[in-house]
Amino acid sequence: MPPIKNRKTGFHYGYAIVISVFFIMIIIWGTAASFGVFFESLIWEFGWSRSMTSVASALRDIFLGIFCILTARLIERFGPRKVITVLSLVLGLSYFLMSQISAAWQMFLFTGVLMALGMSGYIAMLSLVVKWFERRKGLMTGIVLSGMGLGIMVIPRVASQLISSYDWRNSYVILAIFSVVIILIAAQFLRKAPTPKQQRSQNLNNSNKEPASLELSGLSFREVTRTRQFYFLCVLYFAFLFCLQAILVHIVIHATGLGFSALNAANTLTVIGGACIVGMNIMGSAADRMGNKLAITLSFILMALSLFWVLTARDLWMLYLFGAIFGFAYGGVQALFSPLTAELFGLRSHGTILSSAAFVGTIGAASGPIAAGRIFDVTKSYNTAFLTCAIIATVGFIVALFLKPVKKREKPS
Repeated sequence: MPPIKNRKTGFHYGYAIVISVFFIMIIIWGTAASFGVFFESLIWEFGWSRSMTSVASALRDIFLGIFCILTARLIERFGPRKVITVLSLVLGLSYFLMSQISAAWQMFLFTGVLMALGMSGYIAMLSLVVKWFERRKGLMTGIVLSGMGLGIMVIPRVASQLISSYDWRNSYVILAIFSVVIILIAAQFLRKAPTPKQQRSQNLNNSNKEPASLELSGLSFREVTRTRQFYFLCVLYFAFLFCLQAILVHIVIHATGLGFSALNAANTLTVIGGACIVGMNIMGSAADRMGNKLAITLSFILMALSLFWVLTARDLWMLYLFGAIFGFAYGGVQALFSPLTAELFGLRSHGTILSSAAFVGTIGAASGPIAAGRIFDVTKSYNTAFLTCAIIATVGFIVALFLKPVKKREKPS
């Protein structure tokens, strides 16, 4: 157990956790978002339909939800360093095996199952971050999730250039090596959050103004499942991930269908990723002042507006404006789920609650890309798919209005 705060330097070890998780998020989500860049290459190589190719992304999201729950339990038992080290090898293996595929079932297995397992530590790491800080949970979560935005901004663009230079198979090999090296290094700095007893002991002769964790008060997971607020949280996760994955998987090929170059189309993801970073930090910090409910409500409003806007976007600047607004909203929503869960239910079962809500969200993440692909296959247009996303984001905004903390002393409703 490292010291919570070094008495000589005043360095809070929670910041080392934040930095490590930041880099892990870059790799996990940047490489995952690159599937949209590989999408067209796979279709051209094998002649698959868009809806069938989208099944790989859907399976990944479903299994990600399942594996996140299991991984959260493993991290509680064995610690984050060991578990994330193993998962980094699994993630790298999934990308390497994707470079060797020759049939659809291989894509479903390597992307849908192995890649999901390699990514599955991210929810537990978000829970780890909030347990290291009493105050500024929203800000620290926003910083960590900026890695997600940075990864989405940079890695798909790099993948597009790699595909142009080395073809898609060699590009997957490069991603495999890159992901293993970065995550392995970052994982070595991860540590469990101190228990309240350890925290008090380490701070006994230390005027630490930033305690590392709250008393683990709040509701048990069983109590949480008896509340309406838990199901509201699940609906929010479903709405968010349905819209997000539909856009991340299909926006690049939608842009090329409008006549833009592959690089300009991939730049839409770059804009989304850059705006995501801004949204995570601004809304994460704002939530510490205005509250998580208001912040996530505003984020869902912006997401819905951006999705209505993309229905009319036919020029490149209009697509980039969509990417900026959608990315900002996406960053805000993503940054707020972890502190919102803590605010609603406390920290007692935070990781399990968050993972369970995320699992429900993966149903949306899985169905979003498949629905969008199927709609295009039938109508030869994404308009109905994007309109569906806009309506679902509006539902998320309405549900967010009904959020309120559930206190231990109250009988769950």
